[in-house]
Amino acid sequence: MQSPITIRLGRRARARIAENGLRALDVAIVPAAAGGPKGLILHQLDCWLFGDFLPQAPRARQFVGASIGAWRMAAAVFPDPVAAQRRLVREYVGQRYPDKPDAAHVSRTCRALLDAVLDGQDAQLLQHARHSLSVLAVRGIGALAQPGKWRDRRGFLLAAAGNAVARARLAASLERAVFHAGPDGASWLRSRFDAFHSHFVPLAQDNLRDALLASGSIPLVLDAVTDIAGAPPGRYWDGGLVDYHLHLPYQREPDLVLYPHFADHIVPGWLDKAMPWRRARSGDSALDNMILVSPSPAFVASLPNGKLPDRRDFPHYGQDHAARMRDWRRAIAESERMAAAFARWAEQPDLRQAGDL
Repeated sequence: MQSPITIRLGRRARARIAENGLRALDVAIVPAAAGGPKGLILHQLDCWLFGDFLPQAPRARQFVGASIGAWRMAAAVFPDPVAAQRRLVREYVGQRYPDKPDAAHVSRTCRALLDAVLDGQDAQLLQHARHSLSVLAVRGIGALAQPGKWRDRRGFLLAAAGNAVARARLAASLERAVFHAGPDGASWLRSRFDAFHSHFVPLAQDNLRDALLASGSIPLVLDAVTDIAGAPPGRYWDGGLVDYHLHLPYQREPDLVLYPHFADHIVPGWLDKAMPWRRARSGDSALDNMILVSPSPAFVASLPNGKLPDRRDFPHYGQDHAARMRDWRRAIAESERMAAAFARWAEQPDLRQAGDL
């Protein structure tokens, strides 16, 4: 039987596991990509990771995410992370929209989704003794600083055109915003590592929901989130625009990065998806200490419609919400096979089964 997972290892991670095995004590960072419904396929792996594996060795850890990845990482910081992950999946799958909903409607629905996930436990999330949470969003500058539907369309067209020439040119349109909680203060991200200026904003009860909503606010699909408490004035959108798969400076951390991901590669920004030459390459120092776990092609082919859940399912299923929810739940249930396979590998790592990053 083909494995439901693909495992890829950075050079330093491979050497560390060869010497010590895969120990929860060695895991310092858990990233989570943007990607909307694709993130649902990691649900059972998340439940195992945050509910079983990592609690074996409590220590300081960094959880960092954008969009649905930020929502998953916020759930991971709760006192009961499995219950929070299950709330997130229940509410995310349960979204219902009329045909052609406007951005305001989608924003209201997502805000209600986050209210249900947080479940009035904001303080517990913000005050974790060991875990640090970083929620990534972007702030519009230049042509994207002023509101207006047509201004936004023009601004994002200009941003995409600049990004097509060079990723660094996107920095003329968007800045990174790092909303952070926990004892570390996102210190590992503070020294500049790419072309994007970054704002660092402490998370608090008066900005937590806005920061999480901004992190998942796809331009023109949701409204920008404006004037977030504690952050520079402005308009904030989906963190995946700059940090789609979170190509971050992981080499600054001496211990391991355990990355449950829906893809077996890392794309820096959402606008880079159609540019395979922009993918992180083998030998990239940022990937040296990374363990990347993703669904295998055979596993994906076995899912409903032969693919991961994605945003195109909303128009594809239209008003047949029951069919979409059924197929998404089937995919999520199948993800138990991924969790079981990685748990077996973690207990007795077979490095021959792991490719290189």
